[in-house]
Amino acid sequence: MMRYLIIPVVLLIAVVSTGLSLASYRETFEREFMLSPWAIAKGEISACIQCHTSDSMDSKMQQLVQEWRASWHAKNNVSCHDCHGGAPEDASMSMSHQRGFSGTPNDKDIPAFCGTCHIAIKDNYLQSGHGKTFLDTGEGPSCVNCHGSHDIQQASMDIISEQFCSHCHTYERAKEMKQALFMVESKLNTINTDLKRLKVFGIATDRQEKAYFRNHAGFRTLFHSIDVDAVREKSSDYTQNLEIIEGEIRESFKQLAFRRNFSAYLFLVFIGLSIVVYLLSKSYEQKSG
Repeated sequence: MMRYLIIPVVLLIAVVSTGLSLASYRETFEREFMLSPWAIAKGEISACIQCHTSDSMDSKMQQLVQEWRASWHAKNNVSCHDCHGGAPEDASMSMSHQRGFSGTPNDKDIPAFCGTCHIAIKDNYLQSGHGKTFLDTGEGPSCVNCHGSHDIQQASMDIISEQFCSHCHTYERAKEMKQALFMVESKLNTINTDLKRLKVFGIATDRQEKAYFRNHAGFRTLFHSIDVDAVREKSSDYTQNLEIIEGEIRESFKQLAFRRNFSAYLFLVFIGLSIVVYLLSKSYEQKSG
């Protein structure tokens, strides 16, 4: 009479797996449709990509595409035309100035070039010691000195390092700022990891993600002020904001643990019912026989 046992177990598996299946479907749908741009933005049929990867291009030009593909820009669907303009869907107009093509900016124009998207960061940079030096002398660190150009990676505390900073001055003051930023950076990394874990299990995190993004963006803006005193003062504010998000995340993990425990409880109930049904059926067969 194994059929009496199999049916409840199959039903239980279906109930428990439905949540995970829906979560997996949602992730796939968002990745492939909701959060992904069309092919041009990805560079699949971009005239820029086709030309720069062709055999007619020298290796240096081809390398730019490889760097971009591994960059934080590419991971966030920022393609060639988003920075350089032009018409990526039309090879004949891809480098047309009428379509906004600007090519490689002059060194003095780099802050404004990057600041087209990174507005608040540009403003803080221009008001900082770095920015004022750059505007006054045309020398000193601009965006590409710290972040690179086509191989841009996600900003991190690693940028504040003796390797970079000691090119222009001693590392001591930069080290003080890094120490002030360390706690906020650690919390941001932990929250980002936890939010990804919760999404895998289908837990709604939209509100926490928006709060995380606001604080993350504000923190990056603060980062570029190069003002140790301001960093120390405002880092405590960001820490408090992030602790609120951490508290909400802990509650979400508690809900997840409850779901798991409840699923285990249902499993035991189904097993118990299956055994009862099986024993009753055996008893009925013996009486009938």
